[in-house]
Amino acid sequence: MKKILLLILVVFSNSLLAQDREINWIGFEELDDALKTDVKPVVIYFYTDWCVYCKKMERNAFKDREVISTINKEYYAVKMDAESTENINFEGRTFINNQARTKRNGIHEIPLLLAGRENKSMSFPVVMVLDKEFRVKIKSHEYLTTDQMKTLIKG
Repeated sequence: MKKILLLILVVFSNSLLAQDREINWIGFEELDDALKTDVKPVVIYFYTDWCVYCKKMERNAFKDREVISTINKEYYAVKMDAESTENINFEGRTFINNQARTKRNGIHEIPLLLAGRENKSMSFPVVMVLDKEFRVKIKSHEYLTTDQMKTLIKG
């Protein structure tokens, strides 16, 4: 009996530890479903495959245990390749990458709508924090160190 209890304890503790080893990223379609059952703030991360600073943030800030723990506990975390050519259904609407028809690295409609800046070209990485009403609280268009990321998600 003690062995069974010990085994259960080990499995349970390993699953708890695994929760804080990486961010539980979801897509916009999963976010749509999740927001219907439990409303929470949202962290959105737009990246591209060619973005050096995106890769650096993924190796550093997004691997920090405190960042992972805070995001997993307090937010829905959405990660999206800004150049994705997939159609995405969100809030009853289908979003597409119109630019992909004419540009090699066309940017999808969702990052253009959410992360676009007036009179400035799109740059990556983009990290956004949205409140429970899906209003933008913070929008960053630059590389964030681990400490900057902690400040952004705790703000």
